[in-house]
Amino acid sequence: MSQPPAMVWGRRLGLAALLAAIGFLAAPASQSGDLREDGPPAGVQPDPPAHRARLASLQRQLAQQAPGGIYIVVDTARNRLYVKRRDETLLTAVASTGSGTILDHPGRPGTQWIFDTPRGVFFIQSRLTNPVWVKPDWAFLEEGLEVPKDQADRVESGILGEYALGFGKGYFIHGTLYTRLLGRNVTHGCIRLNDEDLRTVYRLAKVGTPLLIF
Repeated sequence: MSQPPAMVWGRRLGLAALLAAIGFLAAPASQSGDLREDGPPAGVQPDPPAHRARLASLQRQLAQQAPGGIYIVVDTARNRLYVKRRDETLLTAVASTGSGTILDHPGRPGTQWIFDTPRGVFFIQSRLTNPVWVKPDWAFLEEGLEVPKDQADRVESGILGEYALGFGKGYFIHGTLYTRLLGRNVTHGCIRLNDEDLRTVYRLAKVGTPLLIF
């Protein structure tokens, strides 16, 4: 019996190995959160030549195992989304990811929600046009509202943007009305993009496209 693609790809590369292969471990963030392009900051010694050579060798070996087609990488620390084809970056986008905050259920001690973006290897499972949000219980409890009994009262349209790409367990890459918050960890776990970047991701990503979140 053949194994699921996620299992094969995940074991073949591993999270840290893939990050090294695509160069993210070798590009620390600056204070502004952007990728550092001008060398180490003042007072920080650059990596010794032996270390750089060893890292370069590792990256070359691992790059050969990177996915051959298009794949998506999300850096939740920098709040950046990248669409890549091997070592070529097709899109760099400012995103918003999970806040990491915790909401306790007011009527059920011990029940809580953690609003974090999951880390690991995923695959795009669905592609939606003009998606609607079916609000879960926590969305009402967070606002101090009673959870409705009528399912129709949970549906909200126009807040997720033109497209949504699902990658499992209710998580999506989608648009946002709050573009001023892009670049921050403010979501309930989904990955938000502006309209233009979302259109590009939707055009490039298909069902089955690998998604790496770290």
